[in-house]
Amino acid sequence: MPTPIIAPSVLASDFANLEREIKMINSSEADWIHIDIMDGVFVPNLSMGLPVVEAIKRHATKPMDVHLMIVHPENYVEAFQKAGAEYISVHVEACPHLHRNIQQIKSLGCKAGVAINPHTSIVELENVIADIDLVCVMSVNPGFGAQKFIEHTYTKVKQLKKLIIESGSKAKIEIDGGVNMQNAKQLLEAGADVLVAGNFVFSASNPIEVIKQLKSI
Repeated sequence: MPTPIIAPSVLASDFANLEREIKMINSSEADWIHIDIMDGVFVPNLSMGLPVVEAIKRHATKPMDVHLMIVHPENYVEAFQKAGAEYISVHVEACPHLHRNIQQIKSLGCKAGVAINPHTSIVELENVIADIDLVCVMSVNPGFGAQKFIEHTYTKVKQLKKLIIESGSKAKIEIDGGVNMQNAKQLLEAGADVLVAGNFVFSASNPIEVIKQLKSI
């Protein structure tokens, strides 16, 4: 079982002390910084926008993994790339021209990801899987942190891993939502590569130790 990529989600961090939180991630064994962008349209919540991403970039020493939970992501991709994103994921459910969106992200020099909601079938990815670098599998319904992990995710990850292998894709599988020590090992065994952890990390008394434990599974 390969060593997982750990991506703490700053949605669960203390926004009043954002510099401190980013420096904590920098000093930890985390690999990426996961940033959720919500527009209140695609998902029923608002999170942060470009100024906050730019502020994170000023302090970040690790790659920024930006997850766009927004409609019309093509209008904002370039701005997020300029703000410092290295990975940009768009939702299959928000993109009627998904292939075009993927090409746009890659043309800007970013790694292209596609995110899928809990109800969305892996079949939706068959025609683009060879073109993408990352699949963000939502293991909770998007829009809010601290939700309960959806158990069907294990089956979905196994199906996705099979598709990736059969297509010759290099895409990594990222799990976003409800990740903790109880489900992390099973997710990795099913085929996951990247674990996004928000509330589990930032609500801990020692977030650096929690990140270390996830990394060493």
